[in-house]
Amino acid sequence: MAESFLFSTAENVLGKVASLALQEVCLAWGLESDLRKMEENLTTIKAVLLDAEENKKQNHQLRLWLGRLKLFCYDAEDVLDELEYEGLCKQVVQQYGSPIRKVRRFLSTLNPLPFRSKMAQKIKGLRERLDEIADLKSKFNLAARVDDRMVVRRHRETTDSLLRTSNVIGRDADKNIIMKFLLDPNVGGNGTVSVIPIVGIGGMGKTTLSKMLYNDVRADEYFDLKIWVCVSEEFEKKKILVHMINSLTQQNRGDLDPDQLQTLIHEKLNSKRFLLVLDDVWSDDRHKWVEFRDLLEGGASGSKVIVTTRSTSVATTVGTVSAYNLKGFSHGDSLCLFKKWAFREGEEECYPHLMEIADGIVKKCRGLPLAVRTLGTLLFSKTDDRHWRFIRDNEIWKLEQKENDILPELRLSYEQMSSRLKPCFAICSIYPKDYRFHSVALTHIWMAHGLLQSSNEHQEIEDVALQYMKELYSRSFFQEFEEYGDIFRFTMHDLVHDLALSVAQNECCVVNVRSKNISEGIRHLSISDKAVLDQELPNSLQKAKSLRTIIFPYGAQGLACESFANTCISTYKCIRALDLRESSFELLPNSIGVLKHLRYLNLSENHRIKRLPDSTCKLHNLLSLSLGGCSELEELPSDIRNLVRLRFLEMTIKQKRLPEDGIGCLTSLRSLFIVDCSNLEDLPEDMKNLRSLRLLAIGKCRSLISLPRILKYLTALETLMIRDCEQLNLMEEDDIQDIELSLRTLILRYLPKLVSLPQWLQKSSKTMHCLTIDSCENFSSLPDWLQNFSSLRKIVIKACPEMLSLPEGMHRLTALKVLRIRECPALCKRCKKEGEDWNKIAHVPEVVLGEDESGDFICGCGLGENDEGDKHLAT
Repeated sequence: MAESFLFSTAENVLGKVASLALQEVCLAWGLESDLRKMEENLTTIKAVLLDAEENKKQNHQLRLWLGRLKLFCYDAEDVLDELEYEGLCKQVVQQYGSPIRKVRRFLSTLNPLPFRSKMAQKIKGLRERLDEIADLKSKFNLAARVDDRMVVRRHRETTDSLLRTSNVIGRDADKNIIMKFLLDPNVGGNGTVSVIPIVGIGGMGKTTLSKMLYNDVRADEYFDLKIWVCVSEEFEKKKILVHMINSLTQQNRGDLDPDQLQTLIHEKLNSKRFLLVLDDVWSDDRHKWVEFRDLLEGGASGSKVIVTTRSTSVATTVGTVSAYNLKGFSHGDSLCLFKKWAFREGEEECYPHLMEIADGIVKKCRGLPLAVRTLGTLLFSKTDDRHWRFIRDNEIWKLEQKENDILPELRLSYEQMSSRLKPCFAICSIYPKDYRFHSVALTHIWMAHGLLQSSNEHQEIEDVALQYMKELYSRSFFQEFEEYGDIFRFTMHDLVHDLALSVAQNECCVVNVRSKNISEGIRHLSISDKAVLDQELPNSLQKAKSLRTIIFPYGAQGLACESFANTCISTYKCIRALDLRESSFELLPNSIGVLKHLRYLNLSENHRIKRLPDSTCKLHNLLSLSLGGCSELEELPSDIRNLVRLRFLEMTIKQKRLPEDGIGCLTSLRSLFIVDCSNLEDLPEDMKNLRSLRLLAIGKCRSLISLPRILKYLTALETLMIRDCEQLNLMEEDDIQDIELSLRTLILRYLPKLVSLPQWLQKSSKTMHCLTIDSCENFSSLPDWLQNFSSLRKIVIKACPEMLSLPEGMHRLTALKVLRIRECPALCKRCKKEGEDWNKIAHVPEVVLGEDESGDFICGCGLGENDEGDKHLAT
């Protein structure tokens, strides 16, 4: 689907046209007129783009027009990238005063005049192409749109409260848990009305569960009134009030004005205990919700509202108690539901061979009831085992489905996304099912393709990425979401992955040994099957010259020669992201320097490579460079300072000292990972120039002795992670008063010299959110001054046997939501006895205490998790 990437690509082109660096080059070369005309046309087209996307299904010519526009935007982005690269070359020369013989190494051509002429022809050609596309726009009668969300023309049937008990399987345990809340007059908030949100991905069974609660005889006995409203689209108060009156009186009073409706609702609810179900709520507009909720306060105490939603954001807005996150069916319940839809009653006993296949079909659904029903319905009355195997062995997104089946249901959530979020979701399809995403790596992939857009020019692009991930989680597209400060890990449900494949099928491709034909228009490629490396890549891949991404999500193990890297460099000139981690070649081809567009290069865990070619430093557009785990790498290239846009660097090198005028000159750097540098004794003084550095991770640098002297200059630092540094002493107090850190996350692991927290940490008392101390064998206490950390939300202490007690003043940590203490036997023993230490943390909503993973003692609403969030983050 073109809308996944077209809108963002058009924005990227407009952003480049407006950039000062590009305008300077175009002005010097006499290209500003063509560029201005392109900007005008593309701005006009972008305004009607969303309307075009909505209407393309009914208009073949419109689909062709959008296809032409998409190709233009990609080509324009490539050409403008080349011009922008020339500006970066000039910047490097000016910044470091390279002598004339070095200038030639930076410029893309030895003779600039032919290059200038070629670029002028390209710009003119692009302008003429866009003129033609703009001229055709008028024939489609497209309307300009301000909102960047598509108008969702929903076809889902309006839900009702009628429960067909013969169709209900499972959910009894869920029903009983929520029923306890409904029947308890003393829980749920301070007002008359208490609200419990039920949250889950589309097709999870939220509506069915709500019907079970609504129709339970205990609800009939407890509540004076019951009201069912299907909200769905916009949260419009008048519509909801009309539906409420209809549910109460079976009369349609849409003729009444809002004031009359409110009066009638007040009369009906007056001093009555009621149960209101608001099914399928999408809006998280707090103003609208508060205005509506105030209308309900006339009911009797103990009144309850159930809100079903796909969005955790909605749940946060409306809930007076924690949301109930609905999980998938067990395999047994899924199999029972499948039999109900695939066979007539008792018929399955006649087809035991089909039931063997059914087991594999049900596993595809991963506990999602609507998916089970969808596939069961597809197979109803079909007894040919070949058809059953076809369903089992093919992706669900390739199967024909009706409007209310699983993928159309999930697509509703996709269509509600902003146009900026859609390509970020779609590109996740290049990762395999069950893949565990890491926010750092995914940010770099999104960044490499310019998919991160913000209306706030001062917002860091990494923050935009985290905001997008949280929104995708809020919409139930990401799950098993674990936060470690500003670092996230998460997965995608298999059927959400199917949705991503379906919306990205013309842009993204996953290659395995069964892959035969690959579209020439594919832009993003993932090689997920290691067996592919043992044979020739498909010939069609050689023709896909427009590739912008090549990744090996499970690592490029077995890639032991330079041939593949040479093929990538010579064939895919416009590649933006190249992931060759876990490869094992000794030499990166010198021709790597010709990849002007490259933003992301991952060579991590290559245990043979010894040096990087000097031409690597010609990659001026590079944003992310991963060299972690390259155990034989002698040193960084001498001109690494020329990577003027680099925002992320992970490195493993053999050097004892880093040279001056190296990484300290990378002033765009936001994240620096120094891992497995066992010879490194100290950090260079010029690191004080990294005033924009926000994340510093140091791991397995066993010769490193001190750190604070460098820290005092890193005033933008928000996340500090240190592990396996045997000689490192964080307690040094030189220049403590000069350190002005504002850390948000501190993770310390395997530091034998750590006894308590260093004094300089006090400077972060107003900003610290997350603190983890793990496997520090001599760590004995948290300092008393920790009570002043007013923003601290999460503390994790693990495997610190000398930890004996919690400090006084823990009750003053009013922002603390999570406290996890494991493998601290003396401390855990005291807390479990509910002694003095327990009283200090009684206010914390989630407390996990245990001597090991299996012996957790859990208080509050929390569940245990395995905190391994900083383990080799780049991979």
